[in-house]
Amino acid sequence: MAFSVLWVSRTPIVRVPVARFEVVVTMCFYDQHRFACGDWKWGYFRQHCNREYRTGETCGMKLIMQTVPVHQKCKLCDKIDTKQRRRNAEEDRISRWKREGGKFRASIDRSYEIIKSLEREIYELRNERMRKLQIV
Repeated sequence: MAFSVLWVSRTPIVRVPVARFEVVVTMCFYDQHRFACGDWKWGYFRQHCNREYRTGETCGMKLIMQTVPVHQKCKLCDKIDTKQRRRNAEEDRISRWKREGGKFRASIDRSYEIIKSLEREIYELRNERMRKLQIV
């Protein structure tokens, strides 16, 4: 099912074919911010539709007016990267302590607990990111 967009006096009108008839629907348009990691978020409101007549209200249907590339990762990916770096640092500390001898046993055990908790947090953040992608 294909649709076309017609601009009438700077107002976008989407023509959606339904069976043999054509329904004209106007929608609200927003900017979309696309991050370097592939995630996105809604940006500023750009175009009001004719379906909602109250000031400051939108019809609830969001379409993309333009995509704005953002050359950094989203907050979730930044958190994942930070926890991954901390996990790698703990692994480096453990390997260094093992090379120096067995006198740091308590520190090694504590680092293993930290690594386990970091892995759990990374897993939860990745699941949250996947849930966010599946909602759309």
